[in-house]
Amino acid sequence: MQAFTAGRSRENTSQNGLQPNNDGRDQLWICEHPPVYTQGLAGKPDHVLNPGSIPVVQTDRGGQVTYHGPGQVVAYPLIDLKRAGYYVKEYVYRIEESVIRTLAHFGVTGHRVAGSPGIYVRLDDPTSHAALTGPQSPIDPFRGLGKIAALGIKVSRHCTYHGVALNVAMDLEPFSRINPCGYAGLQTTDLSTIGVSASWQEAADVLGHKLVTYLAP
Repeated sequence: MQAFTAGRSRENTSQNGLQPNNDGRDQLWICEHPPVYTQGLAGKPDHVLNPGSIPVVQTDRGGQVTYHGPGQVVAYPLIDLKRAGYYVKEYVYRIEESVIRTLAHFGVTGHRVAGSPGIYVRLDDPTSHAALTGPQSPIDPFRGLGKIAALGIKVSRHCTYHGVALNVAMDLEPFSRINPCGYAGLQTTDLSTIGVSASWQEAADVLGHKLVTYLAP
């Protein structure tokens, strides 16, 4: 992703002397990782509690530590925001909206939590359309919620990389060995746990389509 981003456009080439390694068009990479913890630029080592044999990889994305593993759809949009015509805040909103629409496809209601990028679901009623209301508990701001999608991005010379991870049907135990996204006790969930039977490929196809739609200029 770093190499692609560094060489993707004529503007970038003129600034850093690199030869473009592609035709400059935006791309969307969708993949499934083997078990790995990734640490963001703001990541604190004490949020990694007990990684065991799972490697911890330092990255240059924003955010704290998260886990990637089989059964999770990871999407990396490689977007030229200057050409797309919108800024980082809207880019994050569009990614989150893509996840919300993907969940809706499977009958699940996704929610945003102010100040906490990613998408969450009500664990007791994942299909509820009621908006999250009331002040967050200072003791447990995510009470009753489970994080189903994590988001961490990097923008370099107006071009994005890293992206979003949607939990489909995975072993959630490794999340208990970290403070997910820097929040102690934050519960994570996946489509399977909340009663949705969907294959990795089905979820990847829907998420990919939604990202292409909602990230379009």
